[in-house]
Amino acid sequence: MSDKNGGAGRDLTVRVKTARKRSTSSTRWLQRQLNDPYVAAAKREGYRSRAAYKLLEIDDQHHLLRRGARVLDLGATPGGWTQVCVARGAGKVLAVDINEMDAIAGAQFMHIDFLSPEAPDLIRAAVGGGVDIVLSDMASPATGHRMTDHARIIALCDLAYEFACEVLAPGGSFCAKVLQGGTEAKVACNGGNACKGQSECKSANSSCKGQ
Repeated sequence: MSDKNGGAGRDLTVRVKTARKRSTSSTRWLQRQLNDPYVAAAKREGYRSRAAYKLLEIDDQHHLLRRGARVLDLGATPGGWTQVCVARGAGKVLAVDINEMDAIAGAQFMHIDFLSPEAPDLIRAAVGGGVDIVLSDMASPATGHRMTDHARIIALCDLAYEFACEVLAPGGSFCAKVLQGGTEAKVACNGGNACKGQSECKSANSSCKGQ
């Protein structure tokens, strides 16, 4: 890459110095955020997180978000996936999280733990019956140890799948995003047996292809 004067292009990567109260892992995360084109695109296009582009990619490939569908977004905060569901024409979008989330036009938010005993009945009542699509982009707080973080995300994915089996309508779909790390194949194999009558779509990538 050359500049207009014919010289070599400058390295435009933003580099972050480690501050006294900032850990090395936090510095690396901040540097990735500052240099991530999907973070910049999300800000430019009004999405609350870069994760919106992963769901857009999944939907373009699998046509998951049917118009008029009743969608449950587990672990929805900050709302990037919820925004995509609304934009793609879902009929009823219910976002659920144990953390608060600012309102999104066209979606309903429920501040509950999906593992609580009353959650299935509350969700069915909110959407007016069985759910057509259950989405999960949940992740536990990162430890910085890749395999530990992977195992914790897989455990959450298993719980989300079991919950989906309780609330999905016949023919419904379950879609979860997990980090690659070796055990995501077990999650895919566990599908199909526990949830008869439902189809599944799982994306094992943590970022869009080409990122």
